[in-house]
Amino acid sequence: MTLEIVYHDDYLLHEHSPTHPERRERLMYTMDQMQEEGVFDLDMVELVEPEAASEEALARVHTPDYLDRLKEMSMRGGGSLSGDTHVSEHTWHQSRLAAGGVVRGCRDVVEDSCESSFVMARPGGHHAFADRGHGFCFTNNTAVAVREIQESYDEVDRVLVWDWDAHHFDGTQEIFYSDPSVLTMSVHQTGRTLFPGTGYVDEVGEDEGEGFNVNVPVLPKTGDSGYLRVVEEVFEPVAREYDPDLVFVEAGQDCHFTDPITDLGVTADGYRRMMERAVDLAEDVSGGDLVASLCGGYGIEGGLPYTNLAVVASMAGLDTSNIREPAVYQPPQRQPDVDDVVAKVKSTHDEYWNL
Repeated sequence: MTLEIVYHDDYLLHEHSPTHPERRERLMYTMDQMQEEGVFDLDMVELVEPEAASEEALARVHTPDYLDRLKEMSMRGGGSLSGDTHVSEHTWHQSRLAAGGVVRGCRDVVEDSCESSFVMARPGGHHAFADRGHGFCFTNNTAVAVREIQESYDEVDRVLVWDWDAHHFDGTQEIFYSDPSVLTMSVHQTGRTLFPGTGYVDEVGEDEGEGFNVNVPVLPKTGDSGYLRVVEEVFEPVAREYDPDLVFVEAGQDCHFTDPITDLGVTADGYRRMMERAVDLAEDVSGGDLVASLCGGYGIEGGLPYTNLAVVASMAGLDTSNIREPAVYQPPQRQPDVDDVVAKVKSTHDEYWNL
């Protein structure tokens, strides 16, 4: 199994502030960890650099007014889109490069240059709407790449976007909300307890896209067993019935129990198991075509390097028996079950899918 890792040193340029949760050390610590483990020395792993996404590609998703505003704000030295989303002089370049990284990953997988691709980019994108950015996000990298691939390759008609970030993918959901050519699925900490406050079960899509948006909001402290049950009882059955041409994972690693801004209980081994299920699913439905892109994950000295390593190792088909947790930390001992939310999702989506 060949895995491409998409990375560029310019992903370290943009900063909201030196102490902001979404800062350059998120990638620096992970890259150091993978170098120490010898990941980049393996024959089945290739490290590649992306090019910036074209403004034409961005414009398939984002409004001209928003792109002009973001570009001008960045080029004059910075500003703020919201209280937690700050533009720097590097934001325009780096956002285009992040979107371009996801485009490259998708292109290379579809063209069989590699079997799967992991995009180690920042800033992430799943909170970016067509006309605005927030939640640390500026351009919706996933949507830019999906639209570019659907436009460029006739063989890619249906795309599955599976988001396991702790925060609901509000921007990605809205962009594809009426589009049946993209099945959007999210498991996240309930919006009653975490930003952005959306992502309820009854948000199922609209018009032609009705039924093609699946939300599973879970309670704080939910861990590996709860997440894997959601995968087995909701995500996999719906995905197999949908039969996508490409499987795309918005890989938010902030479900880990060490994350400082969320409150979930997933372990590095849990991430390994989820990604192994995604790999198996892609083998069954899309000929193995699988792309994952880093979203959240803010335990810079805690879980983030370990979860990224677990995900990458699973995608590369490596021995993952020695995946470990960061020293000292312990996952929550008492974790809620997901009985109620799984039952509600099945009831809500029963008219759309065989659950």
